[in-house]
Amino acid sequence: WFVLQYMSGFGNEHISEDPRCPGALPEGQNNPQVCPYGLYAEQLSGSAFTCPRPTNKRSWLYRILPSVCHKPFKPLEEGHLTHDWDEIEPDPNQLRWKPFEIPKAPQNNMDFVSGLHTLCGAGEPRGRNGIAVHIFVCNTSMINRCLYNSDGDFLIVPQQGKLLITTEFGKMLVEPNEICVIQQGMRFSVEVFGETRGYILEVYGAHFELPDLGPIGANGLANPRDFLVPVAWYEDRQVPGGYTIISKYQGKLFAAQQDYSPYNVVAWHGNYTPYKYHLEKFMVINAVAFDHADPSIFTVLTAKTTRAGVALADFVIFPPRWGVANNTFRPPYYHRNCMSEFMGLIKGHYEAKEEGFQPGGGSLHSMMTPHGPDADCFEKASKAKLEPERVADGTMAFMFESSLSLAVTKWGLQTSNRLDKNYYKCWEPLKSHFNPKCK
Repeated sequence: WFVLQYMSGFGNEHISEDPRCPGALPEGQNNPQVCPYGLYAEQLSGSAFTCPRPTNKRSWLYRILPSVCHKPFKPLEEGHLTHDWDEIEPDPNQLRWKPFEIPKAPQNNMDFVSGLHTLCGAGEPRGRNGIAVHIFVCNTSMINRCLYNSDGDFLIVPQQGKLLITTEFGKMLVEPNEICVIQQGMRFSVEVFGETRGYILEVYGAHFELPDLGPIGANGLANPRDFLVPVAWYEDRQVPGGYTIISKYQGKLFAAQQDYSPYNVVAWHGNYTPYKYHLEKFMVINAVAFDHADPSIFTVLTAKTTRAGVALADFVIFPPRWGVANNTFRPPYYHRNCMSEFMGLIKGHYEAKEEGFQPGGGSLHSMMTPHGPDADCFEKASKAKLEPERVADGTMAFMFESSLSLAVTKWGLQTSNRLDKNYYKCWEPLKSHFNPKCK
């Protein structure tokens, strides 16, 4: 059994070699005429060669065989992935989904790839600008097959069940309340240990980065040291029956066969890697005098657009914290937003909607569609004695927020059969408290 080890730091230049082959990294150059141990040198580029140094992303992999040794790709009809945002009429309503159903094994064996379902999104991978929100539900491990995303980056949020993810860079164990990012082009396989479910934010055209801190200063929110990168691990394994390489390309899946494991990278160096992060490490910033701060103070990662301060997508969490604001309605305020907000719940009860919004489900509040606390939450918070209180203990809700107007798929609105058609009713009991004679 391989002991899982990690290196720390966000976006760092890392070097790693499997201890079974000391000295596998070439010294002083990237592609010598003959690599140590007879390995092949292969560069994985996550940015244009000419990007400025702070945004230039690449890693060098030293592998037993190069990735190019495979049979031609053919279409793979599997899963429920799409970027056809016109397959069903737009729906501006507040939308909420009950927990997405996990298939039962062995009657319906489903691995990570076959369990991918696109819920909503916008933009287009060929134009390198857009996002998609996917749900994954699975009950069996990927065996002799791997996936890589030619379109963009996957930010994976497990909600039920842990994921043992093997990548070309090494292995990561990702449990609920952790996240991981598998960047564009990186091959990976997911091993599961029973019924498993989670969420994926996919971005095309940008990579995730830490948000700027501005007046907060040098420290806070997600600290760079808490991001973990796997260490090199390889297997020199022949697969005579065929190993399947799956590419997500222009929104569709394609499969190619080869007769060896792709996890044959003996050593690597660079700053373009997969990584994981534990949400409990987040340093929460909050209002300590009055009013409710905007949710942007809870941003873990952001994928920027070319417009300053406008995100293609933000990953935001609502972790346990203290609420101390005086003379303040403390839950989230009522809101109409020029951004789109998809929310999911990993565990516990979300403060603004303790009923109906359940772990493994989700909600979408589309561009300029009003939303906010339900009637029960409003009444309780308006009458509560304002003392320092713990908020969201035992809970972790998150938000994928985007400047794009998201379209919901036919699977999301119909086929999944998880849409809560009574969601709007949670606001119906709200009543007027207006009294012109009483200030």
